[in-house]
Amino acid sequence: MVSFAELRMEDGVPIYLQIVRYLKAAVAAGTVTDGEEMPSRRVLSALLGVNPNTVQKAYRMLEEEGLIRSHAGAKSFVSAPPERAEALRRELPAWSAAAFVGQMKSMGLTRQETVALVERLWEEEET
Repeated sequence: MVSFAELRMEDGVPIYLQIVRYLKAAVAAGTVTDGEEMPSRRVLSALLGVNPNTVQKAYRMLEEEGLIRSHAGAKSFVSAPPERAEALRRELPAWSAAAFVGQMKSMGLTRQETVALVERLWEEEET
């Protein structure tokens, strides 16, 4: 079953989007695979301490994107064949990088300052 124990809530980002992003990242990383069972909406809402409607909205978005499949009154499962997982591996880093670059620009950092920041943080993570 897909675990959401590692999901850390971010201020300012809707919870349903964080759930969607978390599952996409897990599929891209290979920690969640095609056919894995999703927790029920009720179980996930209790685990995260959020309104069940929030989880329902996330699941609906994931269904619309074809990343999970659900049937009324039945369990939900991840629908991520290898080609879908590979597409997410390409898309997610580009999306995150674009958001980061936009934030750095809005704070007035130059390209050189931003690159230096990333290099410093990268080095700190390795030690």
